[in-house]
Amino acid sequence: MLMRQSGREARLHYMANGFRVLVHGDHVKCALSGVAIPLEDVRYWSVLKQAPYATPELATKAALEG
Repeated sequence: MLMRQSGREARLHYMANGFRVLVHGDHVKCALSGVAIPLEDVRYWSVLKQAPYATPELATKAALEG
């Protein structure tokens, strides 16, 4: 169960099959759009860049840009 910290941005360590919470919060910000992503909705990220993305389209765009 994820701890809820209302309005606070979390810091995560992204791994191939999941992520580990480093600093508790209730959301992370998309690396491209800056939109807040609730932790329970984090589905797309780059392990190499250690960055979350709000949508699969944004994740693909980031991957193609290098």
